[in-house]
Amino acid sequence: MASKCKSKSCNPGGPGGGKAGVADGVSPVVVAGCQELVLNDGHIKQYMDAFLENVKRGLGKATNPSAIVKCFPTFVQDLPNGTETGKFLALDLGGSNFRVLLVELAGGESHMDSKIYVIPPSIMTGPGEDLFDFIAECLSDFAVTKGVNDQLLPLGFTFSFPLQQVGLTKGILERWTKGFNCAGVIGKDVVKLLEDALARRGDVKIDVCAVLNDTTGTLMSCAWKNRDCKIGLILGTGTNGCYLESQANAELFDEPDQGSGKVIINLESGAFGDDGALDFCRVEYDEIIDKRSINPGRQKHEKMISGMYLGDIVRLAALRFTKEGVMFGGKSSPLLETEDKFETRYVSEIESDLPGVYTNAKRICDELGLSHAIEQDYQNLKYICECVSKRAADLCSAMLAVLMNKMGEKKVVVGIDGTLYRNHPNISNWMKQKIAQLVNPGISFELMLSEDGSGRGAALVAAVAHRVKMENQGVAAAAPTEEAPAEVDAAEEG
Repeated sequence: MASKCKSKSCNPGGPGGGKAGVADGVSPVVVAGCQELVLNDGHIKQYMDAFLENVKRGLGKATNPSAIVKCFPTFVQDLPNGTETGKFLALDLGGSNFRVLLVELAGGESHMDSKIYVIPPSIMTGPGEDLFDFIAECLSDFAVTKGVNDQLLPLGFTFSFPLQQVGLTKGILERWTKGFNCAGVIGKDVVKLLEDALARRGDVKIDVCAVLNDTTGTLMSCAWKNRDCKIGLILGTGTNGCYLESQANAELFDEPDQGSGKVIINLESGAFGDDGALDFCRVEYDEIIDKRSINPGRQKHEKMISGMYLGDIVRLAALRFTKEGVMFGGKSSPLLETEDKFETRYVSEIESDLPGVYTNAKRICDELGLSHAIEQDYQNLKYICECVSKRAADLCSAMLAVLMNKMGEKKVVVGIDGTLYRNHPNISNWMKQKIAQLVNPGISFELMLSEDGSGRGAALVAAVAHRVKMENQGVAAAAPTEEAPAEVDAAEEG
């Protein structure tokens, strides 16, 4: 459990920027009790030193087997240059909502047509074969609906779980996250499992050409618009990062260099801290959430940051102060005492209330059976939300600053996607401010929102692979057609 802050650099007022920044009306007991959620300069330095060491261990061939941050090569060596064209199918599996897309790239523009399918909880934790049969069924439904079921189209598979890639079309599942726990999949090639499920149906013509993580798709999607994009970040239901690394440093990557000298590395950063490296800044709420989770002891970094957990951290803090008699007159409610009932969207909505206006906070308290709340309760709740969100933003910022400093590029664009980043009113600005404090002199950066997820990014992985192949053969890259699809891929992010 994190120790109480004693340093001047601890920012004792929390997100408001010191005691003067604390909103009028916030209980001093709540302010004091939330200080364990505030990261001071010493915390940030300790985090950055540990994360850099973890990345180096993940990149090394000798140290990778025991590394926590796995740093998997993605086998994507080049960024798009704007000339990529073609039509692709894309799949996105990374949460309870599963998307199928038809993506068309032409003349620097893209068109996407998609459909969302909801994965039943029974399938998320059932046999792996059932999951991939469900995916194949969705693919068939989509292909028939869009009138492409009789065409052999390239497909890219965005699989947003810890994946050890052995090649562009082969990826081994390391472990499940984000509420999934399907039996018989860990240690298996997910592309082969998908192909087997499609073969069992036999009613759709699909060429699975690539598997990638949603972070890679996000990086590629943003790099299509801005070649300086060299880092990808997902900040949504889960969280993860990827970045462009020198092939010389990526000791696990032993494919021939296609000319860039680079390869995108999938960090699998959500696992950072699983060995205790984050215990210095984890608190009792983090321990409770970890022990109750479907994967205790795993993904500790993700559990401090991502949308799947932030709402429950706020709930646990609010429940603590309620039991201490500081909030809600000491009177709780069944929903406040129930796991996961304080949704992370509530955090964004409460922080969106203007100063002195508590419209969202009042509505949410009413929904939670706390209609007896008074104005000070709304102020306290907003402050707790800000402390939890700011901690998540600071952790992400420190991670990105480590990557920027390691890469040594003068200009770095970070492509970011995910519902938490999109919907939260403050996280983007907090991250810009914190990264600016942490990067080495001479490095400029930009945070770029991925406007359309990684569906386009997955298609671009395929299109770039096709373009590079044609260039290496001395042939102008032609767009794959329905009659003669090139060796391409497509996929998408959730």
